[in-house]
Amino acid sequence: MAKPIRILLQTTIPTAEDDWNITRFSLLRDYLASQKNEAGEPLFEVEGRDRTPDESGSDPVLSSLGESDFDEIWLFGVDCGNGLTEKEGAGIAAFHQRGGGILATRDHEDLGISFSNLGSSCNSVSNSHHFHTQNPEPDPERLCIDDTYTTDITWPNYHSGANGDCQKVTVVEPVHELMRTPSGVVENLPSHPHEGAISVPPGASHARAIATSSSKVTNRPFNLIVAFESIEDADGHKLGRAIAESSFHHLVDYNWDPDLGCPSFVTEAPSDRIQKNPQLLEDVKAYVRNAALWLGS
Repeated sequence: MAKPIRILLQTTIPTAEDDWNITRFSLLRDYLASQKNEAGEPLFEVEGRDRTPDESGSDPVLSSLGESDFDEIWLFGVDCGNGLTEKEGAGIAAFHQRGGGILATRDHEDLGISFSNLGSSCNSVSNSHHFHTQNPEPDPERLCIDDTYTTDITWPNYHSGANGDCQKVTVVEPVHELMRTPSGVVENLPSHPHEGAISVPPGASHARAIATSSSKVTNRPFNLIVAFESIEDADGHKLGRAIAESSFHHLVDYNWDPDLGCPSFVTEAPSDRIQKNPQLLEDVKAYVRNAALWLGS
């Protein structure tokens, strides 16, 4: 029997019922766990968890991730500054240095800002994310509100559409394998009223933007996905592959099926477009499967 790829789905917050805790990523978990190889064997073994600090204030699983048998971590940055500690970031960096794959996704403004505590080997991944109070987008003309409908959220907040709807994706040439589907390329991903901002960090020759979209308010293009190839660092470690995404809402239950609910602080009216046309999820499912295979190889 082929050994399944071990995936850790991990949030940056302790369990909180009225927040984006790990139970709100159940459809992603179940979809990955359902995937089989040609012999009918599981492709992936999936574990989902919230951050669970011990008496020292750090999560022991994340702090020792480099010594674990996980092959990849999907990191959901849902904190506003009280997330990953330096010790946890060092554990994730050690994981990356021994070849572990990383998917790091957050959202608008300063959500997931604890990504800045990721260890040095993850600098390119953390620096690909732009926040409101640190590492802003380099173009000063982009330091402004894009989503003008939700007035209590500031930049970066690209408006790709309502939760429960889809946004059109522009696949960047040459087409990356992450963006291929059985019938062509990814054309749609779940949308969100205020996505975050990502870019290829300066000097990261092993990275490129592979998918973009456009704001439904300003028509301004923005990056959806940046892919990082495996490279050898200055100390001879072969770093794992990595993915940076503009919003965890591409992957959360509420955006695949709004009937599954959301935290009470989400006030925007959802769309029922995906519920009426569930085939629209086929693209994101193909991307998810591709990402899990690519990060684990």
